Amino acid sequence: MPTLNITRTEAAARAAALSVRSYEVTLDLTGGGETFRSATTVTFSASPESVGTATFIDFVSTQAPSVTLNGEVLDTGAFDGTRIAIGPLAAENVLVVDGAADYMNTGEGLHRFVDPVDGETYLYSQFEVPDSRRMFAVFEQPDLKAAFAFTVTAPDHWAVVSNSPTPQPVPAAQAGTSTWVFEPTPVISSYITALIAGPYKSTHSELTSSDGRTIPLGAYCRASLFEYLDAENIFELTRQGFEFYEAQFGTPYPFAKYDQLFVPEFNAGAMENAGAVTFLESYVFRSTVPEAMVERRAITILHELAHMWFGDLVTMKWWNDLWLNESFAEFMSTLSAAENTRYTGAWTTFSSMEKNWAYRQDQLSTTHPIKAEIRDLDDVLVNFDGITYAKGASVLRQLVAWVGQENFMAGVRAYFDRHAWSNTELPDLMRQLEASSGRDLSEWTRLWLETSGVNTIAVEVDGEEADDGAVTSLRLRQSAPAEAQPGDGILRPHRMAVGFYSADPSGKLVRTDRFELDVAGEVTEVTEAVGRPRPDVILPNDDDLAYAKIRLDAASWSYVATHLKDVAESLPRTLLWGAAWDTVRDAEATAGWFVDLLLANIGHERDSSVVQTLLRQLTTTLSQYAAPEHAAGLREEAAERLLELARAAESGSDNQLQFVKAFALHARTAGQLDTLAGLHAGTEVLDGLDLNTDLKWEMLTGLVAGGRASEAEIAAAEAADATATGALAASQARAAVATAEAKRTAWDQVVSGSLSNMTQRNVLLGFNRVHDPALLAPFADKYFAGVEQLWASRSHEMAESAAIGLFPGAQVSAATIEAADALVERSRAQQPALSRTVAESRDEMVRALAARKADASR
Repeated sequence: MPTLNITRTEAAARAAALSVRSYEVTLDLTGGGETFRSATTVTFSASPESVGTATFIDFVSTQAPSVTLNGEVLDTGAFDGTRIAIGPLAAENVLVVDGAADYMNTGEGLHRFVDPVDGETYLYSQFEVPDSRRMFAVFEQPDLKAAFAFTVTAPDHWAVVSNSPTPQPVPAAQAGTSTWVFEPTPVISSYITALIAGPYKSTHSELTSSDGRTIPLGAYCRASLFEYLDAENIFELTRQGFEFYEAQFGTPYPFAKYDQLFVPEFNAGAMENAGAVTFLESYVFRSTVPEAMVERRAITILHELAHMWFGDLVTMKWWNDLWLNESFAEFMSTLSAAENTRYTGAWTTFSSMEKNWAYRQDQLSTTHPIKAEIRDLDDVLVNFDGITYAKGASVLRQLVAWVGQENFMAGVRAYFDRHAWSNTELPDLMRQLEASSGRDLSEWTRLWLETSGVNTIAVEVDGEEADDGAVTSLRLRQSAPAEAQPGDGILRPHRMAVGFYSADPSGKLVRTDRFELDVAGEVTEVTEAVGRPRPDVILPNDDDLAYAKIRLDAASWSYVATHLKDVAESLPRTLLWGAAWDTVRDAEATAGWFVDLLLANIGHERDSSVVQTLLRQLTTTLSQYAAPEHAAGLREEAAERLLELARAAESGSDNQLQFVKAFALHARTAGQLDTLAGLHAGTEVLDGLDLNTDLKWEMLTGLVAGGRASEAEIAAAEAADATATGALAASQARAAVATAEAKRTAWDQVVSGSLSNMTQRNVLLGFNRVHDPALLAPFADKYFAGVEQLWASRSHEMAESAAIGLFPGAQVSAATIEAADALVERSRAQQPALSRTVAESRDEMVRALAARKADASR
């Protein structure tokens, strides 16, 4: 039976047997069918012990290729669609694999997209984790590095971009086509090779590297989007990132050029292909977007640039160190944004978004140590999660606070100097950090990287009885997850600050004292605080150095409840927002309390990313955590207050835009839908609001979900916006139509497997857009009966998207949890990735039931 999986044991055996020198990959992209020609010549040697034995090379195709090893034709009659057996091996080997590879529409391998505006075809590759084998024959594992030379024949009006600088094309035999012969790359892993081809338009600049080289810069996107590409902003951030990283890492940029390409139907945010980074094209803004989206693009640009050193120059040996690859880039992107760009509040965004993601992931039943056991590719495909990215980055920040930033960077510089162009494991980095800091990091590694779960730090304070109101005792009490909760029941060391905050004469809540200390064990005394005046608020984990949930003392909570908006600085304010969110998620506070707190204070929030996070939390609270008897009234009140906030917001402001978008999502009553219809038509005017095409789509979808618009309005909007973005918006709107027939059609589209990756994602968003959850109730049994077959028939990206999007999350009940439990158990052995995916959705429903019970008590 064909398998796309590769085990760590297989990869280790292959790495011990082979040493790969080079790949010469020839691709013909001139045909119009579903496949393209892919011919690969691999030059490699075999270890003395492996001479005369056999191994395998990876090539995913629906057709068997021709294969020649050292001049001998090999029989491929047993080709299973994923692996080619090769042998017997000589000491020195030349392997030629020539066949047809398949274009993809899933965002994996070589993805093909046709622009509806001009009918042009655009291609891009996406190979992480194991998909370079979908474009050419390759030993698909990160520790078999080699030089890659690509030769590409394509239509002569195309741009063709790869890891090496783009050469001058030469005319090919077929009229209207040309051939691009790229120079070999440095020695890199196959998953960071790349090919982007099509009539992309581009603009170019350059910078000077720290070693004096001129590094060409390119920014690319589809021709129909090019007018919206703000390349100067992209180039400015790139220069700032180069400057910061080259100084911090002590190593010049390792590649010959740096292209950034915004491509259609991209699954992730971006991919760190060496010298040819791909981004989702939503980062090309054709309309006004919240500043949060602009900042997210900036962080993503810096994240991928950091990978050029950590991941591309020095690469993990196996995928168990994926966390370090991603966590390091996540940490460095925020650090560089905060210290060398206009995004000086980047740590606030990190706390609001990444930390929240990490805390959520770490409280699921599927939580795992940061240093996860990755037995095979199936394991790693589900580990692109909040532990791998956000918790890892949070823990790295804790490590930096403990050893000192300069010591940390000195260790990183030594690491790059020692291991450039090679593969490493975690101990290789930790040895350099130990040497630079003078600290033994073995116990820190054990407690922070080899265990799971999040600790909670609660404030206990005495002193209210003192005549002068001074603090007589201040303690931090640390707790571990309870026995029945996910995570290991251990207490960890934390480097943490405690902040005292009081109102100044203007009423702003400002920091009056700060105490930084090491927190260890169950109780830690903050001795420096004794004798200080009792402040209005005591904030543990001030400056957000530690990775822990926080709980305030009762007096601080009481003050915050009415003065959250008065906190002067964004980071402590965000920490308080996070603490409030944790309490409602943990069913320690009611959904109604959180909604009131949020709507009373969000209008004063000026950090766009924080506003965006809070509005997402509002949506979750209203749909999942509010008790059924309170939910309708709470949502109606929330929509009214969002409309009031939009009307009161500064003309043309970011808050105005975000509040209008949130109102379009939550409008329910006849009056609210009337107002939304007026905003959409332009008869209801908010001064300064940019009523652009994308915002009108969001409003129209809100009207569709509310029964105020249907196919006629959707078709008219799609005709007026005859673009790829318009087609996606229309697919979402059609799936949001509030009829059983529309929901069945959307369900059938996803289950049939006929959709591209991005269309499927939008159909799923529309499918779940309902005012009455009962509309989706008939699909719950269908899900539990059919999702295993669906999973088995799809690529990972498509299967995971469908399994999450079709899960009956609107049917919050013990019966749904019971059905999910049964599915988790029966799929655990044969489909562990599905089992994990369903378990996480199930966990969120368990949390929702507990929160609803708490909310019902108010």
